[in-house]
Amino acid sequence: MTISWISTSPTEQWVAKSIDQPLSAMRGPALTTGTTILENFKGFGGCFNELGWKALQLVEDNARQTILADLFSKDACAFNYCRLPIGANDYSEIWYSHNETAGDFAMADFSIERDHRYLIPFIEAAREMRGEELSLFASPWSPPTWMKFPQAHNYGTLVWQPEYRKAYADYFVRFVQAYSDVGIAIDAVHVQNEPNSDQKFPSCIWTGAKMRDFIRDDLGPAFSAAGLKTEIWAGTIERGDFNAWAGTIFSDAEAAAYITGAGFQWAGKHAVQRTRQAFPDLPIVQTENECGDGANTWDHAHHVFDLIQHYVSNGTEAYVYWNMVLEPQGESTWGWQQNSMITIDPENLAVIYNPEFYLMKHFSAFVHPGAQVLATVGPMAANALAFRNLDGTTIFVIQNPSDAPRDIPLSLGEETATFTLPARSINTIRF
Repeated sequence: MTISWISTSPTEQWVAKSIDQPLSAMRGPALTTGTTILENFKGFGGCFNELGWKALQLVEDNARQTILADLFSKDACAFNYCRLPIGANDYSEIWYSHNETAGDFAMADFSIERDHRYLIPFIEAAREMRGEELSLFASPWSPPTWMKFPQAHNYGTLVWQPEYRKAYADYFVRFVQAYSDVGIAIDAVHVQNEPNSDQKFPSCIWTGAKMRDFIRDDLGPAFSAAGLKTEIWAGTIERGDFNAWAGTIFSDAEAAAYITGAGFQWAGKHAVQRTRQAFPDLPIVQTENECGDGANTWDHAHHVFDLIQHYVSNGTEAYVYWNMVLEPQGESTWGWQQNSMITIDPENLAVIYNPEFYLMKHFSAFVHPGAQVLATVGPMAANALAFRNLDGTTIFVIQNPSDAPRDIPLSLGEETATFTLPARSINTIRF
């Protein structure tokens, strides 16, 4: 059996390391695998945002192709499970929807023309690297303003009248069809980004009961009538109140019949365990990485490791980063600074690979779609995840969050070895 080890720390990034000690030199219990948590892990990815594609235009084509390859090619991060907005989000250059013609209940003026400027080129460039294995899900941050009260992209709620709900369901249908017409399949839609957050940027307030009713009475029937294969998901839920959201939505058999799964982000992580307990066969995905403050520190990379460990060890089938590429400090159009995997400096065109790039690569470069998620057992189990790929390889991703090196005995079958993990490091070990 061949064992390989890649390590990243604040002082060394993506370094191939050697195994330190044989079994006879070890003391203490080893980290090993346990039962199977999940049979079919979908993968890792990020969100296609306008400001990301705008940042990529700062560099020449060769440099841009290198960045895209580092994110999407099979030899690098190999992102395959990605998100895009339906209309504007907080990382769009301007706020817009795909139909701002007031009272256009027939969706006669629906158009994705703006997406041809940023999002569609971004997606097409990624597909050149990843091919047809790139899976896409989409969600709105806000309905068209004329469907809301008050009539604004930010704040507010959907006007809860039958003709508005029907038109909004048709808006989703038209979006899926329009992308299909340009050769891009939307595999799934989530009803609303963060439906319980009244934000300065594009947003819309829902309740779990309203999301349930909209799916059951409007969106599900509209997708069925249009013959769409695109899945409907209850997401992206950002609150930890299980009973108000997943418990309300999935306890309704008529609504649940239209829904494939649930998507969680931010404080929604606190509802994942109870959702899995209540609905053990329900697909769950994580839909947006917690974004940091634009400083791109190693501390936040370890925080993201903790997030991935929590979601995946509780049976989540995919993990999605937020902004893959931004300018320095990653400032949104409304002034919030956020992290990104890669930074492009407009002043000197320097391309900087931030700590979270390496963190994500430690998972996504080794864990392939279709992998099993295995429980980890031993003293370091809470700082580790284990996967078994379809080709039989077993992958451990382990962090050492402490300020000193740490010896970790690791065992798989009859193979056991000790690894001295550098301080503050992320490590991938492949059997």
